[in-house]
Amino acid sequence: IRLIELHRVLKPTGSIYLHCDPTASHYLKLLLDAVFGPANFRNEVIWQKIRTTKAQTSGFGKVHDVILMYRKGQGHVFTTQRKPLDPAYIKSHYKADPATGRLYRTVSLLQTGQGPPRMFGNTVLSPPFGRHWIWSQERIDQAMSQGLIRFTANGRPEKIQFLDEMRGDVVDDIWTDVYPINSQAKERLGYPTQKPEALLERIIQASSNEGDVVLDPFCGCGTTIAVAERLHRRWMGIDITHLAITLMKNRLEDAFGAELSPYEVIGEPQDVQSARALAEQNRYQFEWWALGLVEARPAQDKKKGADKGVDGLIVFFDDDSGKAKKIIVQVKSGHVGAPQVQQLKGAMEQENAEMAAFITLEEPTGPMKKEAATAGFYDPPGLLPAVARVQILTIAELLAGRKLEYPRIDVATFKKAPRKRKAKKADGSG
Repeated sequence: IRLIELHRVLKPTGSIYLHCDPTASHYLKLLLDAVFGPANFRNEVIWQKIRTTKAQTSGFGKVHDVILMYRKGQGHVFTTQRKPLDPAYIKSHYKADPATGRLYRTVSLLQTGQGPPRMFGNTVLSPPFGRHWIWSQERIDQAMSQGLIRFTANGRPEKIQFLDEMRGDVVDDIWTDVYPINSQAKERLGYPTQKPEALLERIIQASSNEGDVVLDPFCGCGTTIAVAERLHRRWMGIDITHLAITLMKNRLEDAFGAELSPYEVIGEPQDVQSARALAEQNRYQFEWWALGLVEARPAQDKKKGADKGVDGLIVFFDDDSGKAKKIIVQVKSGHVGAPQVQQLKGAMEQENAEMAAFITLEEPTGPMKKEAATAGFYDPPGLLPAVARVQILTIAELLAGRKLEYPRIDVATFKKAPRKRKAKKADGSG
């Protein structure tokens, strides 16, 4: 059903890339053939995702994923992609020019076929039988004037090809040069299915132009839309969880700052009524959305049972000691009272947290406010202002713009995406 809808919205110039593993790729190809037509199949890209494997007893190591590429129609956009030459190839095929130190190799000017003689300087050279010169006389004259043709010991002309003028190897359908995100990668955000930006960059540059629209209907932590933003494409990302939406918003803000293009989030609650509807539909989604209102990350995975008073966590720094401080957050969508605030205070002490926030869909009672007040104030060192240790915030207040008050020099709740500069536009601007 989703593939049919994606085919419907795709422009005639568009392409679709479907990433999967070898256990499903053959089934999905049959579905794509049915939806897009076998004639519109373009590539089965093999991406070497894993670099090392343990010895196997029942087969070879499983190191690759599959990316199936289909077009919508004959006029699909495609730009050849290139990659740097293999260092081992450079070492074996290139040598340094004694005069300049530039690395170069020589390339034959002959190709299979028949052709006329050509002038090389003042010498007329006929190609061997069954071969022809690949260049016109005009291009040969130009290369001779630039000193880009040399002669072998037996007098055969060859073109000098400098490494710094090479555009790189053409990318084929086996990708071994895009590495997965390891535990030390700067772009790693901790999302379980996060893809490397280099993978999406190659796909987006190959099948779209600046200003085109890129859609990722299962966008997770937002790698596709972050790369599309950097490459001056318009973008749309869809995900089913509010946790993913929060991760995406933080990622875009951290990566692009003031350079970030204006965007809107569709489907998030905009008022108390829609927030209550979300809570009734799925309380975990409501919880993740509410945590995003105060820039908190979930303290635990979705699970059944009691949460022990901690739904979310905020990590911040308010001095130069390098020691992180914590704020625990609890979210409630139903009936609330003073006992829940008392429980939160106990969790704050147990977790060694400096502060706690209580987010509620319902209005807090007088006893709740009194219970929160008994926690006193958090008074950080230096000139930062003291704030209430336990704060109660309603969804209505947060939607109206109220912020959780806490002293901060820096916030490190989410692993920050590295700062990005947008690529130069094709016309050199931007």
